[in-house]
Amino acid sequence: MVSPTSGASTECIFCRIAEHRSPAYLFYEDAHTMAFLDIFPFTRGHALVVPKRHGARLTDLPWEDQTRLIRTLDTICRRVERLTSDYNVALNAGPRAGQIVFHAHFHVIPRYGESNPFGPKERERLSDDDAKQLVRELSAP
Repeated sequence: MVSPTSGASTECIFCRIAEHRSPAYLFYEDAHTMAFLDIFPFTRGHALVVPKRHGARLTDLPWEDQTRLIRTLDTICRRVERLTSDYNVALNAGPRAGQIVFHAHFHVIPRYGESNPFGPKERERLSDDDAKQLVRELSAP
């Protein structure tokens, strides 16, 4: 198994989640990657796909970890298709690109026909009940 904190700061929330030291609504995990729900989702089912090894950007990760991450991204996109056939996949690299957590990660954002969910409106915190339901829906292979 990869050491999640290789080069990481103890302040990285995604490293702490990868080490199971911080809570998350986790619905997928393997030896190198994981997926969990965004707690301030743009839409219902907004998921984050994360490598366990720390790297601020995709290009900071070894090629093998990039490949594993993309394979997991494919798996998560297929699971999100249980919610809706339409979704966005995004990777923000750097603060001017909107990156807030400096640990490489993809967003998978289900779309339900709403207008632009990425506008300046304040995002609501995911409820525990909805999170538990989503974890059930997205956990099964």
